[in-house]
Amino acid sequence: MAEVRLWNDTAVQALTEATRGLCADAKVEVVDCIDSTNTELMRRGQGSLSAPILLVALSQSAGRGRMGREWLAPAGHGLTFSWGMPMAVSDWSGLSLAVGLSMAEALDPQGHWGLRLKWPNDLWWQPDQTARKLGGILIETQAAAASAAARRWCVVGVGLNLLSPPTSDWQVPPVGWCEITGEPLACAPAVLQRCVTALLPAMSAFERHGFAPLVDQFALRDALRGLDVALSDGRQGRAMGVDAQGAMLLQTPQGLQRVHSADVSVRPQSLCGADHV
Repeated sequence: MAEVRLWNDTAVQALTEATRGLCADAKVEVVDCIDSTNTELMRRGQGSLSAPILLVALSQSAGRGRMGREWLAPAGHGLTFSWGMPMAVSDWSGLSLAVGLSMAEALDPQGHWGLRLKWPNDLWWQPDQTARKLGGILIETQAAAASAAARRWCVVGVGLNLLSPPTSDWQVPPVGWCEITGEPLACAPAVLQRCVTALLPAMSAFERHGFAPLVDQFALRDALRGLDVALSDGRQGRAMGVDAQGAMLLQTPQGLQRVHSADVSVRPQSLCGADHV
């Protein structure tokens, strides 16, 4: 891994101290470039690694989003990080929603900036009747090495735009945090620290209680609730929120249906065209 140049020692030390203040045995690494932070931590989960780890990359050569899509951004234009930890969870449903909620509440606790959550894994800026994509979440799990069968190695990857990526290959236009708030790119370490210090407690709470206690909080940020949507499997209907397991409730002519995040991708029909997750 390359030597870190874009973050100074003070910023890395502050991130490390904040992370270890919440998880004493956590390891923190910040690197210039890697293929994918999620891919790297999934590789490590195949070995003897058991301690939690935060891996931050200033750029990725093979970043990934949900359903195999690419997540690429020029160096310095985005925050890309993954948190890996062993977890014993009875029901993994809704974890991406819990993570997204922690990100939105960390960055926009009072809703001042208009950050919303697009089911199941996107962070949207939605100040009015249009939407732009600020970030995405990718969660992967596998059997944890040298661990009880009930525990799995869980990797949560987050990609957050600081500036809009220089590409037109987005069906929902992207936006960067610095463009929303007017903050300089130098805010990146502070923004990341806010995200991490919200994410770690959210992961611990999810391990204990699952998604059910967060249903009402998610509803306040739900970008799709009340909208007519089209699913990639051909179904159409109106999004009616989510249930206690994080499934989207879809009102169709055939009745109310539960949609699981592994099943499909979803696009709103009346907001801003198709979704790119």
